[in-house]
Amino acid sequence: MKIARLTASVGVVAIGALVLAGCSNPYESDVVENSEITVAYNEGFFHFNDDSAAGNNTSNGNIKYMTDTNFGYYDNTPEWVHNTDFGSYEVVSEDPLTVEYTITADAVWSDGVPIDESDMLLEWAAISGNVSEAFAPAATTGYNLITTTPETGDKTITFVYDEPYVDWELVSPLGVSAHGTYALAFPDEYADVQAAWDTYAASGEQGDWDAYSSAAKTFAETAKQNVVDAITTGDATVLEALGTAWNTAYGYTSLPDSPAAALTSGAYTIETTVEDEYTTLVANPLYTWGPSPKFERITVRAIGDSTTALQALQAGELDIWTGQPTADILAVAEGIENAEVQTGVQASHEHVDLTVNNGGPFDAATYGGDEATALAVRQAFLKVIPRQEIVDKIIVPLNPDAEVRNANLVSAADTVRYPLLVSTNGSDAYADVDVDGAIQLLADAGVSTPVEVGFWYPEGNVRRGQEFELIAASAAQAGFQLVDQSEPNWEFTDPEANPINPHDAVIFAWSQTSLAVGGSDQIYACYTDPLAKGGNYNGYCNQDVSDLLLTLNTTSDYDAQTAILEEAEAGIWSDAVTIPIFQFPGLLVSSDRVTGVEIMPLSPDYFWNFWEWAPVESE
Repeated sequence: MKIARLTASVGVVAIGALVLAGCSNPYESDVVENSEITVAYNEGFFHFNDDSAAGNNTSNGNIKYMTDTNFGYYDNTPEWVHNTDFGSYEVVSEDPLTVEYTITADAVWSDGVPIDESDMLLEWAAISGNVSEAFAPAATTGYNLITTTPETGDKTITFVYDEPYVDWELVSPLGVSAHGTYALAFPDEYADVQAAWDTYAASGEQGDWDAYSSAAKTFAETAKQNVVDAITTGDATVLEALGTAWNTAYGYTSLPDSPAAALTSGAYTIETTVEDEYTTLVANPLYTWGPSPKFERITVRAIGDSTTALQALQAGELDIWTGQPTADILAVAEGIENAEVQTGVQASHEHVDLTVNNGGPFDAATYGGDEATALAVRQAFLKVIPRQEIVDKIIVPLNPDAEVRNANLVSAADTVRYPLLVSTNGSDAYADVDVDGAIQLLADAGVSTPVEVGFWYPEGNVRRGQEFELIAASAAQAGFQLVDQSEPNWEFTDPEANPINPHDAVIFAWSQTSLAVGGSDQIYACYTDPLAKGGNYNGYCNQDVSDLLLTLNTTSDYDAQTAILEEAEAGIWSDAVTIPIFQFPGLLVSSDRVTGVEIMPLSPDYFWNFWEWAPVESE
């Protein structure tokens, strides 16, 4: 897809003119007419609700970030920035911790329906786990401490925490729309709106859009109230339907017929999406409650192969790319004329997880419930993962200072806690590949070889394909036979499709989205319901670790936090269920046809300031 060439005569689109009169703050669109940009990420969009366990993926989060609004975001310092154009929040009581959120803007969903307290209440109900088990969120951290149904008012909601939550300021209560979720749960009641939408979609006429928006607003009055009533009264029937819709109805790889499945609250709306190919966003004409974007359209292509992406950038078919580079890729990027290359260290880290509840080689059930035998097999496997070789061959050429990561809960960027945790967590047992030690562990446990291990990595990911080959070759020396189970769709993360992970080992990265102290419980805490497992995809449960991490969420004292992290870290290593490998090297390449592109350590990566991307006018 070629980028439109822009000329000095290109004007500014008068987007949002119909709603400016209702805004308390003057708003002027900076969208450049007919401007478009094509960028890339290594995976495609597949789920509109990235708060759900099924949708919890960075590729979805990137799209949601550009189509959503919330109360704050991280810049690339990184520092937390209050989104005062949209709303405000304040602590109204310290004991108990009570926080009030207010939407101060005349903000509306992309169908013209106001964004209000019902939307924030749904977000709490869906994520907290305190209303219904029908919802399957990716994480409940923070929200789970709000067990009392929040009070709501006109565009306000008040959260009262049972205990003081250490990362309370990062709670930003807005996700998918309440009336849209109700429409997906009860499509028959949405029929009139759907019909009006179909008419508008066929004609594209302003009058037909007005009719659709009017129908949506009429529907929303009842739908929003029904959502609020179901949450406040505990209506199990309605909540079950809402939960199912919230979990599954937002999952799609082509734009669904119902507009309810793609209602946005931010600067862009989804114009089209094609599975594993691209998603195109178009500037939202109703958006006035934040900085104006400059591009009328943004297309995010899914390009797993880094060489292909850079060839597209060099050919003028792509303007921004980041990925999981190799040394060869860095050399190619640096050889592209008229392109800017930015490097750094990202907050994401690579790791391997071992599944302990799927009847595979790392599950005690395979050995008649013998936990000691399963532990020995896990320890043996971790001993033959060639972490130093992976870092030396794949990462050091990109970052000469790269080292093996030896802690799960903090990175080396934390110069105080990281060395402390590494010195006490037991990671030294896996400092070097130990084939003899692995063979001895298996022999002592009475486990015969070969031990077959189903190993997943994202298909098409070149760097992880290289890691798989190195791990397979090393593991084979100790009697582990790795079976390539790579596939591109991350199906093991979807609790509806796979309540239990079918793969014995998986390799991927945890993408850090914030500087929160807590939150690791979503990965390492015990769960009883497979559909509410958050990020715990391998069935891990150590009750002591779980309790420690839950306590961390409500611990404000620095020294006490450090002690908790140290104990929990040691517990995770002693169970041999996961092993970190390296911190991601960052590589961001952008063409000279766009300005304002800046590298970012946290997810959503370079998308963090999409509104500052601006086209460079051709002469």
